[in-house]
Amino acid sequence: MASVHLSGRVVAPNPALGGLRVAPSLAVPRARRASGLVVRAATVVSPKYTSVKPLGDRVLVKVNSSEAKTEGGILLPVSVQSRPTGGEVVAVGEGRSIGSNSIEISVPVGAQVVYSKYAGTELKFNDADHLILKEDDIIGILDSDDVKDLKPLNDRILIKVAEAEEQTAGGLLLTQANKEKPSIGTVIAVGPGPLNEDGSRKALSIAPGSDVMYSKYAGSEFKGEDGEYIVLRASDVMAVLP
Repeated sequence: MASVHLSGRVVAPNPALGGLRVAPSLAVPRARRASGLVVRAATVVSPKYTSVKPLGDRVLVKVNSSEAKTEGGILLPVSVQSRPTGGEVVAVGEGRSIGSNSIEISVPVGAQVVYSKYAGTELKFNDADHLILKEDDIIGILDSDDVKDLKPLNDRILIKVAEAEEQTAGGLLLTQANKEKPSIGTVIAVGPGPLNEDGSRKALSIAPGSDVMYSKYAGSEFKGEDGEYIVLRASDVMAVLP
């Protein structure tokens, strides 16, 4: 059960009004999403509640709008609109405790963030889509429209993916569908590192500019203005290529 504090005028529940309706969500893991089927349903918060206050290390994000049209101007039905993975932080919890230390949420209210695609619980609140999720599910802060400017959080790393080979060793040209997805790229930015038990940060050993090899099915992929990028945890990097 998600840790959410709802405040407002207390009234007797009325089944006819619906009140607070919680529908379960089912996320199909990335590596096994052969059919591409993902079923999600939002928690609808009744208008009688005037605020939603996250607890602990949770963050409330107002979700950016989905794309309603293709680049050619064709209207998309709701069922096929891409689910946004970014939004604005509108409220944060009080943080969490590590040992005897209290650690505040590092993401400020008002920040534009990118988060894991299938993380959190969706809320319909104040006529807008929101998501409540743990701070660790936030990939990074993005103040522009280009993913290359992403500032990774915690132990995450932003990598620009190497371009796929255009032809085989024998000289046969490959179509886009037949190009093998590379698992090598260049590190663009790194997070401040994970938290130690005393609340300090342990710096990552991987530096920007390094060429690395990473797990093939790890991370979250993004398309930037100058190519493809992936954000993953430092533990998903298998080797540095000198």
